Amino acid sequence: MSITPCRTKWKGTLTDRERFNNQMHYRPVDRCFNMEFGYWDENFRQWPLFTENGIQNNDQAEVFFNFDVIKTIGGNLSSSSAINPLVDMNPPFPWELIEETQTSKIIRNSDGLLAELPKDGHDTIPHFIKSSIVTPHDWQQVKAERFRRDDPARSIDVESLKRLHPPDRDYPLGVDCGSMIGRIRDMLTFEGLAYATYDYPKMVEDMVETRCQLVEDALDQLLAYLDFDFATGWEDICFKNGPIVSVGFFRDVIVPRYKRIGAKLKAHGVDIWYTDCDGDVRPILPLMMKGGINCLMPFEVNSCEHPAELLNDFGRELRIMGGFDKIQLGKGPKAIKAYMQSLVPLVQRGGYIPFCDHRCPPNVKPEDYLYYLDLKEQTFGMK
Repeated sequence: MSITPCRTKWKGTLTDRERFNNQMHYRPVDRCFNMEFGYWDENFRQWPLFTENGIQNNDQAEVFFNFDVIKTIGGNLSSSSAINPLVDMNPPFPWELIEETQTSKIIRNSDGLLAELPKDGHDTIPHFIKSSIVTPHDWQQVKAERFRRDDPARSIDVESLKRLHPPDRDYPLGVDCGSMIGRIRDMLTFEGLAYATYDYPKMVEDMVETRCQLVEDALDQLLAYLDFDFATGWEDICFKNGPIVSVGFFRDVIVPRYKRIGAKLKAHGVDIWYTDCDGDVRPILPLMMKGGINCLMPFEVNSCEHPAELLNDFGRELRIMGGFDKIQLGKGPKAIKAYMQSLVPLVQRGGYIPFCDHRCPPNVKPEDYLYYLDLKEQTFGMK
């Protein structure tokens, strides 16, 4: 399906790649890098500007709005925990219908979790009942079957990627560095991870080490042959009251693996590394940065604070992508304009790219969202 953009691309003299790198490294830019994090699935069913133009997903929406181009090998900027066979479980568990009642279904998902889903679709977040991994014995079996380092699926066709992303490309390219603990939470459940860090700490650390080795293997295949502009990660291990693992566990188990990955990135000139982590990251942010992560994305404001606060606290060592409060975005033009003005010093500072602080929810009126995009261009597009 051909998608016709609804707006022209922001004017500029730099390529998207030059602009992104300059902005992340505090160098002059012609205008702000223009991107968004995506939209809830409901937006594609409820917003007339999407339904009337055949826009059904985030990839199509990026073309429709003519955003700047940014790509990642092994991951997606607006994905959450989509399985990446290079650095994740392979094969995933087969989806199974275990039980069905008049109101709900019990299924086994790709992470091996038993989950209850309502038939009427009123809740898109499943109620997780049980993990396939509870004891060290369970983990050793899953590790042997689904986390083999010699799995042929983990072999990368580098030559094909080199042709797809040539050295003279005009867009920034990232390399996915996976998840050290967030995907483990997906496999064990929130409660299961909480218990396992105390009942079976060596099992959890072996799960982290296994994931780290798979990321290192992928980086060893890629870094010498492609010129990356940034690295990505996904954790999602924080909520409004902080991280779901203890600070001590994060320091002793996660940070050493970050350091190993970070050393490989730096050795090949990749010095921007963001992680996607919702919630209040402040208790573990110094540890993330010690491990090499120096950028937060998409930075949820209401469970943390205004991005200016963190950028003031950490100086130029920290970058942020996102941080436009979705709550203000849903309040209409006056609130949108006021919040936009609060971000002007951050864009002028550098190391900051503004967009909605997670996927834009459907309560935002389409006309207000278009106002927001127009105002962002007027404010940061050097018009």
